[in-house]
Amino acid sequence: MLRLIRALAILWMVFLVGCGGSNAPIPTGEISWIEIEANGFVFDARVAGPEGGEPVILLHGFPETSAEWKHQLEALGLAGYRAVAPDQRGYSAGARPAEEGAYSLENLGSDVTSIADALGFDRFHLVGHDWGASVAWFVGVVSPDRLLSLSPISVPHLDAFSKARNDPESCQYSASGYIDFFVQPNSQDVMLADDARFLRTVWDESAAPNVDEYLAVFQEPGALKAALDWYRANNLDGPSPEIGNVAVRTMYIWSTGDTALCADGAYLTGDYVDAPYRFEILEGVNHWVPEAAAERVSELLLSHLAG
Repeated sequence: MLRLIRALAILWMVFLVGCGGSNAPIPTGEISWIEIEANGFVFDARVAGPEGGEPVILLHGFPETSAEWKHQLEALGLAGYRAVAPDQRGYSAGARPAEEGAYSLENLGSDVTSIADALGFDRFHLVGHDWGASVAWFVGVVSPDRLLSLSPISVPHLDAFSKARNDPESCQYSASGYIDFFVQPNSQDVMLADDARFLRTVWDESAAPNVDEYLAVFQEPGALKAALDWYRANNLDGPSPEIGNVAVRTMYIWSTGDTALCADGAYLTGDYVDAPYRFEILEGVNHWVPEAAAERVSELLLSHLAG
């Protein structure tokens, strides 16, 4: 699929040159770095695609960075979208407040719309994986007028997740057991001890190409604590306040091999979307979906974004 997109992009460039359309945005899958001043911070972000392309913001999960979106950035850029994947609050060195409460969903969601404002994106497609999906769901509820489409991956709608997470009869009740460790005050010290021995066990082979970057970020002063403050600042150990239904065209991607997010919340999610809804199941794929099923995720995103 990516080869086909590359070929079409080349043909499009040839067509533009032949028609004298040198001022038109030219699709490119080349990934570069920019800095974005937003919400009082400076965010590092990977970008691809022509500046005039339809905007897409991609939000990474834990414990990862924007590196998890490399394949999707290339595919979206080649398709003519302006794709932006920021290293979010706590991950960018210039956006790393020390206070635990700074990592509430309200603040994380505000970062997204502020980044869009800084980039001049009035409306944009929003994609998120893991914690990035949680933030995407939240933005979809509180700022639906800003979104062209919504594409959460792995994490179900937050109200569906809360319902399953707090039901002792649900598979999600036990699947979320790791959170009890993450929220402990010293969990970052345990994970970084002995040259990050514990942290290295979290990723599997699908994340391997990016692990060196992930480790480098989390070994920066305060970075892993900030990333874990996402768990501490949001009530995941008890019933959470309902955020309400989403009224944005939505595609939710879930994988059957995800040991952290089981089927119960995934199948409940459709009840919380009051808009055209698409539920895509990736059989046998683990939690690291954008990397483990990179080609398939890119195909699904291109299909969904095109409407």
